[in-house]
Amino acid sequence: MQFIDLESQYKHLKEKIDARIHKVLDHGAYIMGPEVFELEDMLAEYVGVKHAITCANGTDALTLAMMALDIKEGDAVFCPTFTFFATAETVAFARATPIFVDSDASTFNICPEDLERKIEKVIKEGKLNATVIIAVDLFGLPANYPQIEKIAKKYSLKIIEDTAQGFGGTIEGKKAGSFGDIATTSFFPAKPLGCYGDGGAIFTNNDEYAELIRSYRVHGKGSDKYDNVRIGVNSRLDTIQAAILIEKLKIFPDELIKRNELASHYSVKYKDKWIVPTIPEGYTSSWAQYTVRSNSRESDMKMLGEQGIPTMVYYRTCMHKQTAFSHFQIEEFPVADDLSETVFSLPMHAYMTLD
Repeated sequence: MQFIDLESQYKHLKEKIDARIHKVLDHGAYIMGPEVFELEDMLAEYVGVKHAITCANGTDALTLAMMALDIKEGDAVFCPTFTFFATAETVAFARATPIFVDSDASTFNICPEDLERKIEKVIKEGKLNATVIIAVDLFGLPANYPQIEKIAKKYSLKIIEDTAQGFGGTIEGKKAGSFGDIATTSFFPAKPLGCYGDGGAIFTNNDEYAELIRSYRVHGKGSDKYDNVRIGVNSRLDTIQAAILIEKLKIFPDELIKRNELASHYSVKYKDKWIVPTIPEGYTSSWAQYTVRSNSRESDMKMLGEQGIPTMVYYRTCMHKQTAFSHFQIEEFPVADDLSETVFSLPMHAYMTLD
């Protein structure tokens, strides 16, 4: 059994993917070729936003979002502590200060109540400028954007949606990637929509942000690529990866149906054995991972492994306990700490039979 079965997915799409790759080999535009812009149009239409701008990877997508919002030293950026390292890493890379927020016990996503407490604390202390909230769509489930947007409006903050794991999820029919001021995603192979290398994208309805990001991703170029009007980075999606993603995006809605069928099957089978995921009313998940909670995690994982069933833990170490961030905050995060000690994920992909 595979934890994520990319081989079966490739076999299903082999003829179409191979043809797309050979087309790129024939025209030879390996960097920023026509497939890149075709994919961007498809992504924007799928998500329901004006602009989709691809880049080299999901971490760069967050970095480019920070650059577009002019995040800098002295700024406070609020983000969950129970997440992948890149979410907070890009904040520190911009020389801003990540302010970690505890998790919601039922959804695992950023807790709106603790978020507001942290914002008020930063404002009261007056040492940092409260600027941005990064909400992560963890394990496929969009964060509580209705509540987060109210908080952001109350305190005049911007929102970045980190939908690296949540691409394909929805709230009341509105797709992940369309929330906040800017959204980012990753096309790392293991993500719900993944390529065969690294890749990422940024989504926004703001024309000014889109123009800045398109410039920043190619060395801060102006109207002429040899006229650099600002300091940027080199973060372009390879044309071959775009070609692969075009074919994967075409079948992505069908794969989501299968993922949700599998998740429903898991929840029925294991609701009395483990604490299974909670999906709020009006929400759908893209099930990047199917993650349960168990007070006997290590023995449960060992038992499953002995039966040839792979499992993974996301995440054993919260951001506030990472060595790189040990000097930022000394606070308690009871829910996130409990999650890091009890969660583990079961195999999840669209090519697994219910048997």
